Amino acid sequence: MITPFDYLEHRRACKQKQLERSRRIAELPSEYHGSVASSDRLILDKSIEELVQDVHKEVVRPVDILRSYGKLAIRAHAKTNCLTEVMIDPGAEQSIENISLKGPLAGIPVSLKDTIVVGGFDTSVGYSRYSGKPYRRDGTMARILKDAGAVPYVKTNCPITLLSFESTNDVWGRTTNPHNTDYSAGGSTGGESALLAYGGGRIGVGSDVAGSVRVPAHFAGIYSLRCSTGRWPKMGAKTSMAGQEGIPSVFSPMTRTLPDLVYFTKSMVGMKPWEYDHTVHPIPWRAGTYNSTVEQKKLRIGVMETDGVVPPSPACARALSLVSTALSTSGHTITTIHPPSPTTGLKLASALLNSDGCSTFLAPFRTLEWNDPGAAQLSFYASLPSPIRYIHYLWTKYIKRDPLWADLLYGIRKYTTPEQWELVAKREAYRAEWHEWWQDGEGKGLDVILTVPNATPAVPHGAMRDAVASCGYTFLFNLLDYTAGVLPITHVDRKLDALPASFDASKMNGVARGAYQHYDADRMHGLPVGVQVVGQRLQEEKVLAVMEMVVEVMEKEGNGYELLKIED
Repeated sequence: MITPFDYLEHRRACKQKQLERSRRIAELPSEYHGSVASSDRLILDKSIEELVQDVHKEVVRPVDILRSYGKLAIRAHAKTNCLTEVMIDPGAEQSIENISLKGPLAGIPVSLKDTIVVGGFDTSVGYSRYSGKPYRRDGTMARILKDAGAVPYVKTNCPITLLSFESTNDVWGRTTNPHNTDYSAGGSTGGESALLAYGGGRIGVGSDVAGSVRVPAHFAGIYSLRCSTGRWPKMGAKTSMAGQEGIPSVFSPMTRTLPDLVYFTKSMVGMKPWEYDHTVHPIPWRAGTYNSTVEQKKLRIGVMETDGVVPPSPACARALSLVSTALSTSGHTITTIHPPSPTTGLKLASALLNSDGCSTFLAPFRTLEWNDPGAAQLSFYASLPSPIRYIHYLWTKYIKRDPLWADLLYGIRKYTTPEQWELVAKREAYRAEWHEWWQDGEGKGLDVILTVPNATPAVPHGAMRDAVASCGYTFLFNLLDYTAGVLPITHVDRKLDALPASFDASKMNGVARGAYQHYDADRMHGLPVGVQVVGQRLQEEKVLAVMEMVVEVMEKEGNGYELLKIED
């Protein structure tokens, strides 16, 4: 239907999908709607590895595991609006007994970001134009999971455009944070983080192009790993920016606990995903690297205290300090580092990601379809005529005296093909500069980098209008294609994490002002706060091992993180 009459089609599609979701939930058997029984607790309290062993030994039935987690998934959705497609078929529940009962994920329910293709279901990515068009067969990711014995049972919400740390769209609505529903659970994999934090699942799959599995983990208090490109499968998914390879998106694991993150990652690599997906490197799980790192008594860890764009808020700085101190007390060498300019990285990454002038993610929109305010701001700047953009650049740089914000905004536009090639050349030169820093510079001998995942904890709904560019702590490592994991450390404390009376955001650059506009330790009290562990390319085993070490030293100090409790 042509514009503007497609608005009616948009409204009809959204209403139909929401009614379909409600119907599928309502039609589930009574086992999915009751309270948490003692038999459920026996399942919910076990790790994925333990449950798989029980399935292998025929101690537990996959259908019982599905019912326990399906029940909590429905409750998580009632609180946070985290689900999109409910893939539990009450009429064919017993069919899961025919899965690979000897696989490394035998009988384990796995939740999937809405972007992942599953046969028989839509992959709308939050656009009404893509709803009502179910795929005929499973995509690559779903096939690997099923061959491993996993049971994909729900898909989860994401922001329209996939370029936001809030997960909202007209098709499915807004996802909220289970710790505080006035706040975002993150994006673009926010449905996953809300579901896992609540306890409605133990393992899920998301994607990350600028922090989309790491920021949700930080916002909601779960664990995630941003794998380097080629380590996890890439095919079998839909995106808002097909063909965008300046900053490649990667699919990566998200889990409720760290042992599950390690086991899930190892299991997927053990499935030889390179035999399913041509983009995956044939690198098996390197147990030797993982074990030797775990057993190492003295690591050298570089702490990046700031990215030079947005200083960490008191809550995030405190979490970083807690971990640094605990590691140092345990005998590890902690060094404050000053790597190649993260500010340069943010400008370059932003230009690369939006080098089409935002036209690709805008193309599927229908008339009056809601857009994320941050993504709308990006597309607005990209669409300005060159003379107006240049005048605004000069005004911001010289009148407002904010050269960083001026440069960042001026770089968001449509580039010609030669200009795009130049951006890629700059990306490779920047990566080479970092490589030299690790090999022969200040970073020589470092095992990993420790930093914050974001300048602030979770943002309130609508805050991406102001904080859209505050993503440098994660985006940097997408640009470099480094392995990076996030784990929860503590919670915001209204007294410990309050801004000092002398704080004045007006003196900050535009990116920082936008981020701090929504920082309020009193309102944020109780929200999770994490840290980020960063390795070099394809160092998944090492990063996971260091994350395990962080958990160990924090627990030794009496500061172990407490997950959101599963209610009866």
